[in-house]
Amino acid sequence: MADERTNDEKTEDRQEADERSAPSARVVYGAVIEQGEDELKRPVASLFWSSFAAGLMIMASLWVSGALHHYLPETSWAGAVADLGYPFGFLIVILGRLQLFTEHTAVAVLPVLRKPSGRGARGLARLWAIVFLGNMLGAAAAAGLAAHGHVQSTETLDAMVAVSRRLLDRAPLETLMQAIPAGLLIASIAWIRSATEGSGFWIVFAITYAISVSGFAHVVAGASEAFLLLWHGDVSARWVAFGFVGPALLGNIIGGTGLFALLAHAQVKEEVPTA
Repeated sequence: MADERTNDEKTEDRQEADERSAPSARVVYGAVIEQGEDELKRPVASLFWSSFAAGLMIMASLWVSGALHHYLPETSWAGAVADLGYPFGFLIVILGRLQLFTEHTAVAVLPVLRKPSGRGARGLARLWAIVFLGNMLGAAAAAGLAAHGHVQSTETLDAMVAVSRRLLDRAPLETLMQAIPAGLLIASIAWIRSATEGSGFWIVFAITYAISVSGFAHVVAGASEAFLLLWHGDVSARWVAFGFVGPALLGNIIGGTGLFALLAHAQVKEEVPTA
């Protein structure tokens, strides 16, 4: 049977189909590339203060998790419910567009992979160093405030310390391996948000809850717990640096940069120009 629709009706159908279709991987890649290029161009002061604020705000994850832990009974499912607090710091940081190591730093790798150069590599190293330093200083400051600033009840602080002590159950190698999937998942947030509209809250919540309930290790969120243990007197600075932060950092880089960024680039490299 012949198609009796008018040209206008066919055009409208095509437009509606385009609107209902998810963007192609090439389109998402282009959007993420633009984000990465913007991050690489930001001034040093802007990067530092944004990353410092992110390190401060990530403490919300531990505050809420600690509060939930305090009010929950000692049951087999209490840990999974307390883990619902973990996404809160990430929601503030990511939706607030603050600089978080493994999210923005993974995005910035894509422009360098697309057009490799010494200048691009130096710019990426600059971004990584500033964001990581700012995140660590912010996390250390927030943990110090929580430990000695009386900003929460003693009961909540004790629960926060109890939650943080889970880090002590891991050997450094275990932390490194458990940080790889965390880096991969956090790096995927920018890609997924570029492919969807209006669901950023639930994307961040679902992915970060999955990280927590699965026992994976994120270097910045975990650093707030490690620094709290340090200021509380449970661990040494050496353990913070080499028992948690170092292995978690390496694992997050492998997962976020080595796996996600390379795979994201590989799937479209034949479809996009390099010049």
